[in-house]
Amino acid sequence: MNRVWTKASAILLVVISLMFNGTYALAASATSTYIVTFQQATLVSNDHVGNEWAIAAQVAGQSISEGNSVKVKVKSNGSIKLYAYAEEQDKIPDENEATKNVKVSSVSTKGSTVKLKVTVTENRGRYSGHQAVWEFTYKIKKQ
Repeated sequence: MNRVWTKASAILLVVISLMFNGTYALAASATSTYIVTFQQATLVSNDHVGNEWAIAAQVAGQSISEGNSVKVKVKSNGSIKLYAYAEEQDKIPDENEATKNVKVSSVSTKGSTVKLKVTVTENRGRYSGHQAVWEFTYKIKKQ
C-alpha cells in the first residue's frame, strides 16, 4: 500500500509541476505589438569632421527613415534592437554606429523615448582626432 501511495504521489507531483511550468511558459511567451518611430537624427556637434553625411537607422533589423514607424511584435520578456549609423562622406569616409536593446518591460505605458549617440572621429588630415556627434531619437509605444 505504501509503495502504491509513493508512486501515486510522485505522478501527482509531476503532473502538477507540468501544469504550473506549462502555464508559466505560456505567460512568458505572450507577445505584444509595439510601434517604434524614428523621430530624427540630429548633428549635435561637429568639430571639423565634415559637411556631407549619410545616416541610417534600423528597428529590429528593418531599415527606417526619419519620421516613419514600424510595428514590432515582441515577447513580454523580450527586447527591441535599435541601430544608428552615421558616415562622413569624403575620399576616405569616417563612420561609426551604435546599437541598443530596449527591454519592452522598461517601456512606459505612455511610451518611451530612446536616444542613441553616434560619435564619428576624423581619421586623417589636419583635423585628425576631431569628432562629430549625432543623436538618433526613437519613440517606442505599446499598441
